Amino acid sequence: MTAQQQTTQTQVVNRAKELLADGTVARVLGWKAGELPYAPQPAYFEKEEDLEEFVYNGFCGANLSKYMIEASKLDGKTLVCLKPCDTYSFRQLMKEHRVDREKAYIIGVGCKGKLDIEKIKAQGIKGIQSIQGAERTDDADTLTIQTLYGERTCAYADVMLERCHVCKGKEHMIFDELIGESRDTKDRDRFAQVKEIEAMTPGERFAFFQKELSRCIRCNACRNVCPACSCRKCVFDSSQFDSAQKANADPFEEKMFHIIRAFHVAGRCTDCGECSRVCPQGIPLHLFNRKFIKDINEFYGEYQAGADLEPRGPLTSYVFEDVEPGIVAERG
Repeated sequence: MTAQQQTTQTQVVNRAKELLADGTVARVLGWKAGELPYAPQPAYFEKEEDLEEFVYNGFCGANLSKYMIEASKLDGKTLVCLKPCDTYSFRQLMKEHRVDREKAYIIGVGCKGKLDIEKIKAQGIKGIQSIQGAERTDDADTLTIQTLYGERTCAYADVMLERCHVCKGKEHMIFDELIGESRDTKDRDRFAQVKEIEAMTPGERFAFFQKELSRCIRCNACRNVCPACSCRKCVFDSSQFDSAQKANADPFEEKMFHIIRAFHVAGRCTDCGECSRVCPQGIPLHLFNRKFIKDINEFYGEYQAGADLEPRGPLTSYVFEDVEPGIVAERG
């Protein structure tokens, strides 16, 4: 079998084994099969034989860049697999001196869009036993799903994660080597949903977010997965006041958590969409961050966090031409 005919998964595994064997890397950070065919999990692999559990397919949506914060503290290099969108997060963490580039061997893996199991289930597909067509090298536009109730199919594009429809591009911002081709998946305006919310009256906007955030169970999944949430001590874990509590005493607190978190990552969020992907309640948390990104672009000029290591972010660089705070009040 030629390299072109091998799957990306096989190529990554073979390359990882070589790098482990010659001592270039001490461990591999990738994904391993979960208990369900659509639930692979981030994992470390330290031995060649461990890589038999390595997987890479359409359900490997997890952004592994945040795991490199702790990996940078370990002895030796860590081989990490990053999709194009993940590399923005890694570069932003480099910019903030949260990851050590010298401790990382980056394999940029190809991507044809990642899948959302909730969208598959929303089509009435349940009792899933196996899914074909999710492999990156499979050019099929249709998923074939074996269930307890027979075979079902659905269009790949119809069940992709929301972030893949507004993809920033399939170019890796940083890598040591590339494995696998990527396919363009962008077919929507990145800020379309934000514009729809902006067009609402203040009352309608409040009601929209009140309804969405009322489902929050304060599991902290969004915070824990977010690459931009990398503080050593989170304000919401402080024992000096009530923000550490899980249950919300009143509706204000459920909003406070998400609004404060959005402000904390403003100008640093790369719009990787992990917050919405992991939310067990399906809250579109990315809308907060994307609204801030849209405003930053309009007030300070086009800016993409993680795209460049050199310039300071718009909210940490001050010039006379900056907009005045009153612009917010004027816009309403």
